[in-house]
Amino acid sequence: MEFFCYHRDRRGSAALRSELLQEHWSYMDRYAAQMIARGPTFAADGATVTGSVHILDLPDSAAARAFAFDEPNYQAGAYRDVLLRRWRNTLGRTMWDFPGGRTDGNRYLVLGLGAGQAADLDVRPDRDDLIAYGPLLSDDGASWLGTAALLRAEDADEARAVLTPDRYADIEVHNWAFGGRPS
Repeated sequence: MEFFCYHRDRRGSAALRSELLQEHWSYMDRYAAQMIARGPTFAADGATVTGSVHILDLPDSAAARAFAFDEPNYQAGAYRDVLLRRWRNTLGRTMWDFPGGRTDGNRYLVLGLGAGQAADLDVRPDRDDLIAYGPLLSDDGASWLGTAALLRAEDADEARAVLTPDRYADIEVHNWAFGGRPS
């Protein structure tokens, strides 16, 4: 089962996150084989970390909850909240398979939060800017709750356009970068 996990930072937690960085990476190393995508989100200044995205394949919902809530930054109080949803890997690849590489262009997390009839389930064939893409689903995987995308785009407006605006209660766009230990 695939899951989308977004830990959102508590205001003023940058020093705590910095202190726990090695512990965070060591924790994530345990999940390396299950990772589909990962990386931090940033404020508009491009430097202030605002959260941490992890998309991974785990055995079940209990394993996903354990992943999200045993994470060292969460345990230490660095995060204000966690969005954890079932997810479907529409592209069928990991971020490391993205042909655009790790650094070229601006990268974004786009979250479309919705309910009701599903939207944006199919990926257009001309979307070679998508790094990861798929629907956010209910715990049982039966109901569509939105869409999450990681993509390369010129700016936030172009990134937002990956989703159909009138089909979502809210669309969030966050600066995002490939995550993991520096090589």
